[in-house]
Amino acid sequence: MKAIAITPSAAQGSNISALTAIELPVPVAHGHDLLIEVKAISVNPVDTKVRAGFNADTPRVLGWDAVGVVKSIGDAVTLFAPGDEVWYAGALTRPGSNSEYQLVDERIVARKPRSLDNASAAALPLTAITAWELLFDRLGVKENGNNGDTLLIVGAAGGVGSILTQLAAKLTNMTVIGTASRPESQQWVRDAGADHVIDHSQPLSDELARIGIPHVTHVASLNGTEAHYAQLIESLAPQGKLTLIDDPETLDARPLKVKSISLHWEFMFTRSMFETDDMIAQHHLLTRVAKLIDEGVLKTTLGEHYGTISAENLQKAHTQLETGRAVGKIVLEGF
Repeated sequence: MKAIAITPSAAQGSNISALTAIELPVPVAHGHDLLIEVKAISVNPVDTKVRAGFNADTPRVLGWDAVGVVKSIGDAVTLFAPGDEVWYAGALTRPGSNSEYQLVDERIVARKPRSLDNASAAALPLTAITAWELLFDRLGVKENGNNGDTLLIVGAAGGVGSILTQLAAKLTNMTVIGTASRPESQQWVRDAGADHVIDHSQPLSDELARIGIPHVTHVASLNGTEAHYAQLIESLAPQGKLTLIDDPETLDARPLKVKSISLHWEFMFTRSMFETDDMIAQHHLLTRVAKLIDEGVLKTTLGEHYGTISAENLQKAHTQLETGRAVGKIVLEGF
């Protein structure tokens, strides 16, 4: 089968040219695995981070977002049958979706939304899982609840921010504030349903004061946590909650003490990486998100379509992601 992988011979410094077209054998499904024919994928910051840290003797296929068709199933599979159209984010510890076929555990897979084409659907799985777990599992927000609470989303125009803004605006009673620094990204956040949009290139406390909100009860810091950390602490109300998904070099938790601020980390691969007892929660989560999309409550976060799944187009996608200026998700489709 065709695949795009990081290859040791090309990896010199793990630069973007290390993404190379190769041929691999088609894997065989066993146990809870589905063999899926990949139809469309999207690219996430985790792809660029894994590529940059690559140091191995064998090629590694990246990609953690896909839509495809089930071709065969393992002997323990109960949720799917060949021919089912599915979407998923896969597992960090297994070969990714930048290939014609992929093995994925059925417990982290769901049927794709009927109302979306493959490219539009591929934009969502990883970010939807991340945003849902962050909001409802880590921050403990309640559906149709949290009246009077305020959520600040730092980096609201990116992949996770785009769907997190929708989830918070549509499924909770919180006031939602998104940050974005450019006119086009600010409009994107407004269109996603934010009540207010502020500029994270300015001091966040000043920007919040400008819109008449001196403190927020919840923060989702999706990028730039180190740069904004002091401002986030200042902007959080006593007993507030801070959740992040990025990887700051250092993070001193001691300043959180005086306000009794709780710190939470969201990593959507935890369940699959450790095969937790509630691993199937991601199947249920993606099933619910698909239903909300088909009901018109949520919409795709597709930002740009980069064409077919090729080494050249993936290199372009990685380059764009690393600028930090991508709006929504970058999607590729077909080999």
